[in-house]
Amino acid sequence: MIALLVVVTGLFGTILVLMEIGRRIGVRRKHEDPDGSHAGLGAIEGAVFGLMGLLIAFTFSGAAARFDARRQLIGDESNAIGTAYLRIDLLPVAEQPALREDFRNYLDARIEYFKNLDSNAEAAKAALDNSVALQKQIWDKSVIGCAQVNFSATTSLVLSSLNAMIDITTTRAVALQTHPPKIIYWGLAVLVFASALLAGYSLGEAKTRSWLHLLLFSSILAISLYVIFDLEYPRAGLIRIETADRVLRELRSSMK
Repeated sequence: MIALLVVVTGLFGTILVLMEIGRRIGVRRKHEDPDGSHAGLGAIEGAVFGLMGLLIAFTFSGAAARFDARRQLIGDESNAIGTAYLRIDLLPVAEQPALREDFRNYLDARIEYFKNLDSNAEAAKAALDNSVALQKQIWDKSVIGCAQVNFSATTSLVLSSLNAMIDITTTRAVALQTHPPKIIYWGLAVLVFASALLAGYSLGEAKTRSWLHLLLFSSILAISLYVIFDLEYPRAGLIRIETADRVLRELRSSMK
């Protein structure tokens, strides 16, 4: 969170400085050429601002879609674990207590992993390794239980639900690593900075500096970029996805 706030503050300051530089260039050009200092610039400014708006909309839309997808995957994992947990009832009674305990430990490990993902890399890795080991342990015990029951329908129901529970972890891991190419963000930064210069240049026509316009334009652009970054990395900033983790905690509390 602190890192993102530093980034946004830096963006705000950079945009503000570039606008002031652009304004001073505009003032100087107006003194040198009062009649032609802004001639023909409308088309260029319109193209740059239009392209900047398009790229901001594109990156915001993509970040919001990925945020929603990650949140949906949390619900999918909760459903997968809950279904697999319920189907333990189909296995021999003697095998059920140990499997239920493994499921509780597994869900604890998954919750711990996402809790420490951005704050404690070592703890997150330990929790992930533990969850992977528990996956194999649950699978092996379930296979033994299915062999004891020796009924194809039971085997299909139990193992298919376990397979879904394991597969969703890979899907979530891929979703965590899915981000736009960095060149898109570099392109967005170039357009934002170019727009700041052009906006400042246009303000050079005024006799006095308009702090309202300078601060408002810089704030809007910096906040817009912050929201995009925050949606793209929802465990690092003010927009948090941890609220969606509540379904996993509720599932854990229901595992008696």
